Amino acid sequence: MERIRGFFRRPSVWVILVILAAIVLSSRFAGGSDYTKVDTSIALGELASGNVSSVVFQDREQNLQLELRREITVDGRPTDRIEANVPTGSNAAVLNELRELQQQGRLAEFDVKYPRDSVLRSFLLNLLPIAILVILLLLFMSQMQGGGSRVLNFGKSKAKLVAKDTPKTTFADVAGADEAVQELQEIKDFLQNPAKYQALGAKIPKGVLLYGPPGTGKTLLARAVAGEAGVPFYSISGSDFVEMFVGVGASRVRDLFEQAKANAPAIVFVDEIDAVGRHRGAGLGGGHDEREQTLNQLLVEMDGFDTKGGVILIAATNRPDILDPALLRPGRFDRQIAVDAPDMEGRKAILRVHAKGKPFAPDVDLDAVARRTPGFSGADLANVINEAALLAARNNKRAITNEFLEEAIDRVIAGPQRRSRVMSEKEKKITAYHEAGHALVAWAMPQLAPVHKVTILSRGRSLGHTLVLPTEDKYTQTRGEMIDTLAYALGGRAAEELVFHEPTTGAGNDIEKASAIARAMVTQYGMSAKLGAVKYGSSQEEPFLGRTMGHQKDYSDAIAAEIDAEVRNLIELAHDEAWEILVEYRDVLDNIVLELMEKETISQADLARLCARVKKRRPMAPYNGFGKRQPSDRPPVLTPAEREALKAQAEADGAQAHAGAADEAHSGATGASSGATGTSSSSEGNGG
Repeated sequence: MERIRGFFRRPSVWVILVILAAIVLSSRFAGGSDYTKVDTSIALGELASGNVSSVVFQDREQNLQLELRREITVDGRPTDRIEANVPTGSNAAVLNELRELQQQGRLAEFDVKYPRDSVLRSFLLNLLPIAILVILLLLFMSQMQGGGSRVLNFGKSKAKLVAKDTPKTTFADVAGADEAVQELQEIKDFLQNPAKYQALGAKIPKGVLLYGPPGTGKTLLARAVAGEAGVPFYSISGSDFVEMFVGVGASRVRDLFEQAKANAPAIVFVDEIDAVGRHRGAGLGGGHDEREQTLNQLLVEMDGFDTKGGVILIAATNRPDILDPALLRPGRFDRQIAVDAPDMEGRKAILRVHAKGKPFAPDVDLDAVARRTPGFSGADLANVINEAALLAARNNKRAITNEFLEEAIDRVIAGPQRRSRVMSEKEKKITAYHEAGHALVAWAMPQLAPVHKVTILSRGRSLGHTLVLPTEDKYTQTRGEMIDTLAYALGGRAAEELVFHEPTTGAGNDIEKASAIARAMVTQYGMSAKLGAVKYGSSQEEPFLGRTMGHQKDYSDAIAAEIDAEVRNLIELAHDEAWEILVEYRDVLDNIVLELMEKETISQADLARLCARVKKRRPMAPYNGFGKRQPSDRPPVLTPAEREALKAQAEADGAQAHAGAADEAHSGATGASSGATGTSSSSEGNGG
């Protein structure tokens, strides 16, 4: 039944039905003739021979209909009724001839008719094309407006009211965003108990803006507020304000806030508000800008809020930098809450939320999974758990194991494994040397995160990958860490040059990342002593201009050459460092390749065994200042906690040293007594 309904919802089906109905109606009203069509000469010949009993002449249509006394054969069929057309302007001659034939007795009777069209027929035939066009327009509009009774309600709001029987999401379902939950908890409390805050003169916030990367839980937080508040909750997307018709966006904004005010206290949630909230005046050319008019109406409605009405606007966006400044000022969006990727504890809590109701093997440690997923958003972690469950079901297992979780992390990072891609042994060896170069350089760099895994299994668009995972969350990077990252990125290219005497296209992505890091160090972070702490280039990205057109070059050509030279120096420095590491530990590189060719994947424990003799390198190109700005010899001040830790460590070392000295004295005394019994060599050895 549902399939039949979906079939009739298609506009093409109704177009065909309307055309068929038009054909049937036209044929119905047009009708057919009982007379056989013949040439004019045949009809005149029958008149002249006297074989005609009666004649009907239709003046307007220039048609002569004859009833014959004797049947004649036309196209092999006998008939006694024929018709023919007569030329225009010959009406008088035809009538005179008919009159003469009647006077001669060869024609019994004749009649002249002036046919008139039916009013209904004319009306239908004239109205039918217009009716078809109107019906098609309504069908298309119905599809664009969501169908149903909303076809002609252009200016009505399309916001969905969350009903009470809707499955509720609460703050207990939200993890990894404690600060945002705390802020929104206050909003819920204000809606439920406004007198508590009004007694202190506090006003309800007019707007709350949730911003952050995709997948961090902005929409989930809004749903949690809706489930917790117990007040009407209107949800709408920013793109729903502006669709097909000009001027409809502002009307929908007015209708939305009228509904919210009528049902106050209420919450209005606008997802992806950047669809209507971008900078005004950024378009090329003038004219009526529908999006700007919608934004203007939104600003007016937010200013017109009743401070005691209890209407709050919650908006979410991934791009707060492109929003109009008038939208972000206090009084409109009083609170702007950042929803970032979760930290270690947040990831642990998110994993526990998504792990509810799923069977796991006894040895599964979700905390270890949290440590292996730095930078993952909440949606990524949910995808990891779901992918692991799907893999377990695919392999007919009853529980999710560490193996499936590890594979799920790899699938989220690099995509599914491409088992159908068959590489030759030579290409496989080149890939192995490339990844082994990455791993060996990363292991030798002093300020780089540990290597977690090395694999030559093809995933997504990569032929293999080396996974470097930090042991803790980091929010900043030092200059030395970035240079080490450059060396790690160029380790694969250096291995190809060293072993095969020519590079391959496999290092294209590595070079792109290394170039971006080096250029950012020079132009954004001021990490070049030659160019100083200056930001070169300004990015003014406008919504309609694009990224490249919005970039301004605010430095001279000489500075551009200096920038290119500094970027090249950084790349060459890191490339040389990677080369020296690979030359020094060439045997280790070969051993890693042999194990990669055999196992295809090497874990951190295997790499630690293979790189046991690899020593950490000294920091490259330390920052020694520039001109008068020389670094101080004084180390950073110690905090009380650090002093206590150092004191405890010193006491532990002292106790260990005392214990070691006592053991040495005891062993010395034992040696002396044994020497007295005649074992002189032992005595000498112990004494030494």
